[in-house]
Amino acid sequence: MQYQSTRGSAPALGFEDVTLAGLASDGGLYLPTQWPAFTADQIRAMAGLSYVETAVRVMTPFVAGSLSEDELRDLCAAAYSRFSHQAVTPLVQLDHQQWMLELFHGPTLAFKDVALQLLGHLFERFLSRRDDHLTIVGATSGDTGSAAIDAVAGRAKIDIFMLHPEGRVSDVQRRQMTTVRAPNIHNIAISGSFDDAQALVKAMFNDADFKSRFNLSAVNSINWARLMAQIVYYFYAAVRLGAPERAVAFSVPTGNFGDVFAGYVAARMGLPVAKLIVATNVNDILHRALGEGDYSQGQVVPTATPSMDIQVSSNFERLLFDAGGRDGAALADQMRGFESSRAMRLTNAQRDGAAGLLSSARIDADAMTMAMRWAYDAAGHVIDPHSAIGLAAARAADVGADVPVVTLATAHAAKFPDAVERATGLRPPLPARVGDLFAREEHYDRLPATFEAITTYVAERATPRHGAGPA
Repeated sequence: MQYQSTRGSAPALGFEDVTLAGLASDGGLYLPTQWPAFTADQIRAMAGLSYVETAVRVMTPFVAGSLSEDELRDLCAAAYSRFSHQAVTPLVQLDHQQWMLELFHGPTLAFKDVALQLLGHLFERFLSRRDDHLTIVGATSGDTGSAAIDAVAGRAKIDIFMLHPEGRVSDVQRRQMTTVRAPNIHNIAISGSFDDAQALVKAMFNDADFKSRFNLSAVNSINWARLMAQIVYYFYAAVRLGAPERAVAFSVPTGNFGDVFAGYVAARMGLPVAKLIVATNVNDILHRALGEGDYSQGQVVPTATPSMDIQVSSNFERLLFDAGGRDGAALADQMRGFESSRAMRLTNAQRDGAAGLLSSARIDADAMTMAMRWAYDAAGHVIDPHSAIGLAAARAADVGADVPVVTLATAHAAKFPDAVERATGLRPPLPARVGDLFAREEHYDRLPATFEAITTYVAERATPRHGAGPA
């Protein structure tokens, strides 16, 4: 399997190189040159398979040339052995039509574990083949940071530098990052928003001098391997609800669009997806883009759903590329215009390419609270505010009465206890496996959101690229 950049000028790479590179050298994001396609019989044959075996079936085409099927199976078995539920991503029924896909049974209680536990093993396997060291730089609005740190803590040949916006993640999210003690873990609180942190990470990847000194890689969803792992649970859920004999709709609370794009890929591979509902909070750039063609950055409004407090969605570029006809040169021009003006209009081809599968909804704080209350009162189910954004959008969606609607439950309710208690009167406890979180000592550094401050910090602590000399 070969991968190409959305901006058209970076060289095509195999899966191993794409995983270690993260971002393409031309600033674009990697995608397979063509989508693997599954027949109805192949999807039907996934019925009854374990999560690990489903993952092997779905991901094998993407890793061809880099991993054998047996190697992939071993890595998946190791990654998902740390999940607290045997199904890994179990389905829960709320009423006759509404379902929730619980993606938070991993070690850090968030959906990011599904991909990042595997990514940690992929990094280790690929680095063992090379005489080199990896420097991971990432930005987090809460969950990616803790999941990535857990996945690579203590691993040889890897240093990780994780930026989070100070004061804009929950206490649980912050502590899951800052209480991990390992010499390769570096937490940085920046004085700015998640968008500022994400822009700094992209700037490091796009700075030729800095990138020449360090072997940079990404754990954000700009890394294709993360998205690949997320495709699996769409197949796993849909097959259990009757696919391929009937289509299933999915509602996805999102900020950075990666989880939604994984569902889009599943549909491109042949999974019968009736609708992908893009659920945003009041930071609604994706809703405006899909509904009106207006992809214009606004001011980030802090909310009770901090993982969605984003105004620049990195993975949206992948949709624009694929749905708009895969013209890398044209998209590179379009993205350069956006990066300078912070505004752009989607082309007719891009809007038409997305419209058949994707719809969107903007959910405000009141609707979020009502969804949390409904889940508790009607189904006895306690959900976090991000999942509630998805559920509110799912219940309002225009889909047929015979179509199951699956909301992706992206985080454990205990990660956001204040919001849950306000909505339901119940304060969810942390699971026993992380119950001592608030007794652990925190360690992190505060830095201004400037390129000079961040790159100086990284250069003083990271291992230089093999043959690059001292930093």
